[in-house]
Amino acid sequence: MRILGIDPGLRVTGFGILDKHGSKLDYVASGCIRTPDGELPERLKSILEGLLEVIALHAPMEVSVEKVFVNVNPQSTLLLGQARGAAICAAVSKDLPVSEYTALQVKQAVVGQGHAAKEQVQEMVKRLLNLGGVPQADAADALACAICHAHTGNLVYGRRR
Repeated sequence: MRILGIDPGLRVTGFGILDKHGSKLDYVASGCIRTPDGELPERLKSILEGLLEVIALHAPMEVSVEKVFVNVNPQSTLLLGQARGAAICAAVSKDLPVSEYTALQVKQAVVGQGHAAKEQVQEMVKRLLNLGGVPQADAADALACAICHAHTGNLVYGRRR
């Protein structure tokens, strides 16, 4: 089963793809969609189109997305929510099931504690997927979201739900 993990962001949206074979996880691809400076609608379009391209190229069966947390700045929270909405729209427009996880759940599943630092997440993603180097932070968060889904998620095609 192929899982696409997404770490939504208005400036940078991370994506990570892995294959799950029983309890084994294999790295497929990861990267970042960087939006141009400018108006919100164009930035959201970049996220949507970028993720549609990733979906077309890698054909995931399921998608996991990190949930929005509430910031001190309500405007930032709203903008992040819109980026997240664009990411979810990309998945559901291709009829892919979407599961959502909080950052706490993702860190707990990958590192073993919910308040882990970004560097700890990056290192554990590297180890769990036997990568040659530490992935970029946004890509690592997306891969961590996919790992969380593989280990604890409500899988549709992976026989849990």
